[in-house]
Amino acid sequence: MVAGATVIAFATVLLLAKLASTPGMALLYAGLEDGAAGEVIQSLEARGVSYDVRGDAIFVPVTMRDEIRLMLAASGLPSNAHAGYELLESLTGFGTTSQMFDAAYWRAKEGELARTIVASPHIRAARVHIAQGANSPFRREITPTASVTVTTTGGALSVAQARSLRFLVASAVAGMTPEDVSVIDGAGGLVYGPEGDAPLPGQSGDRAQELRRNVERLLEAHVGHGRAVVELSIDTVTEREVIHERRVDPDSRVAISSEVEENSTNSTDTRSQGVSVASNLPDGDAAADAGNATSRETQNRQRTNFEVSETRRELERQPGAIRRMTVAVLIDGLNEPDATGTLQWRPRNAEELDALRELVASAVGFDEARGDVITIRSLPFEPVAAVGAEASSGLFASTRLDVMTLINWALALVAVLIVAIFVLRPVLAAITRRNAQPVLDGPAGRATPAMLTGTGEPAQPDGDVARMDEAPEDPVERLRHLIEARGEESVQVLRHWMDERKETS
Repeated sequence: MVAGATVIAFATVLLLAKLASTPGMALLYAGLEDGAAGEVIQSLEARGVSYDVRGDAIFVPVTMRDEIRLMLAASGLPSNAHAGYELLESLTGFGTTSQMFDAAYWRAKEGELARTIVASPHIRAARVHIAQGANSPFRREITPTASVTVTTTGGALSVAQARSLRFLVASAVAGMTPEDVSVIDGAGGLVYGPEGDAPLPGQSGDRAQELRRNVERLLEAHVGHGRAVVELSIDTVTEREVIHERRVDPDSRVAISSEVEENSTNSTDTRSQGVSVASNLPDGDAAADAGNATSRETQNRQRTNFEVSETRRELERQPGAIRRMTVAVLIDGLNEPDATGTLQWRPRNAEELDALRELVASAVGFDEARGDVITIRSLPFEPVAAVGAEASSGLFASTRLDVMTLINWALALVAVLIVAIFVLRPVLAAITRRNAQPVLDGPAGRATPAMLTGTGEPAQPDGDVARMDEAPEDPVERLRHLIEARGEESVQVLRHWMDERKETS
């Protein structure tokens, strides 16, 4: 049993020592596609590197991780599933039509954009599709459109990230605007579509959360942390409105043209006529004066054209405007000692609540004409019991020690202690008992006091031992007195002698 326990203990020690000396595993790659992950594993097996596959992650020894990454990168692994401009290198001038080149070009463009998007640590996979209409002689301008589908590493795609993706794709394609790009999250659905920069229903909630945090931070600076609760609701406009307005003011006019026309006519008639029968008569026209007729005509005309004042205005209202806002604020009161020294709760006074109401109105942009409402009340708070355990830093949080390595070394130490207690200790105890057996080493064959004790310690002299010194010098008589004084011890000594004789024989 001792031999078997020794072999098992030493095997356990060797196994734990091997586990303790084995380096930890570190993440090599995660989130690779099946084909790329298979190529990486095949390369690791060819190099004889130990690895561990956990889901979609590949782990290698931590001491070799950086070296393995460099070796795989030199071999072009992991291969990127999105082909970029290298597709154009395979095209030659012979047998390549313009349609084939255009298709390869747009495919390369989509691959390059997908590579750029996946380079973000927040995005795991991405696909880009660009719709470029065919050239038509009856259409001069063809606007391209695009759609981007992404899969994030954790959580939904935020609005800011979606907006950045729209500008990225629109800037890479000529003639495309950000409004022509649709961004789709694989987990959350459509984030931005062709409706433009219209906010989604979640954006009003984001605005309400931001205003609520601002008001809570403002109130907690005065009443204390956790003693103010703010709830804010925003009713936003969801429809898009375009207003065309034309206003004519009849009281105001402006002269745009003026025309002045002036005509003057002068006419003079001298009545001189030729010789006739009548002019030869005594009372004919020949006796009269020749006469003189004068005619003058003047005409002035003025024309002025006036234009009535006119105002034309086109107003476009996008969704997202605040239609109505309601704010509810709950503030804890004050605990003040009464005459007996007991703390009594009392609400805050009206002057303090009015001052806080003005601060809240300024923080949220209160507009009474819009129908906004702010309600502030001071009511007692009920104590809330803590749920769960308090978070605290671990023992090795501030150190660089590896917990698993320490556990391995601790198990090895326990195994060593087990071997020392259950194997080495019995062996040493047996050797110690054998060396501690009493022998006759006194002068002239006299038994020493150590021989007469079972523990090997010198016996204290008592009356019997004192009488031993008074015994005669004859050894036989001395032995007889010794047996009489120490009967039980003498029997043990004789039994030990007999056992030794049997062993030697």
